[in-house]
Amino acid sequence: MDFILQNKWFILLTLEVLAWLATFFMMYARYRLGSTALFRAGAILTVLTGVIPQVVLGIINLIVEHTFDLFTFIIILFIIYGLTLGRKQIKKLDVWAQRKLSKKNAV
Repeated sequence: MDFILQNKWFILLTLEVLAWLATFFMMYARYRLGSTALFRAGAILTVLTGVIPQVVLGIINLIVEHTFDLFTFIIILFIIYGLTLGRKQIKKLDVWAQRKLSKKNAV
């Protein structure tokens, strides 16, 4: 538990990068490869590297530290962003990916 708390910012950053990589993979699989199975795998990876572990990190931090600190605040902001503005931006990213990655645009 100490390792997690001592490295929570690094873990959070790593998970966020992995979640975005999984998101791009998901779109690549959907539009370039046309693979439903890989698209679903990317979606699962996005959830497993983004939403779930970030929430768990925030809960662990809150329980162990017994205080509402900057880290917990950032986690809550990520959740709020994901539920509000993030949805719109993902839709825009999806439209962009469809335009750029679709097989008909491939050379």
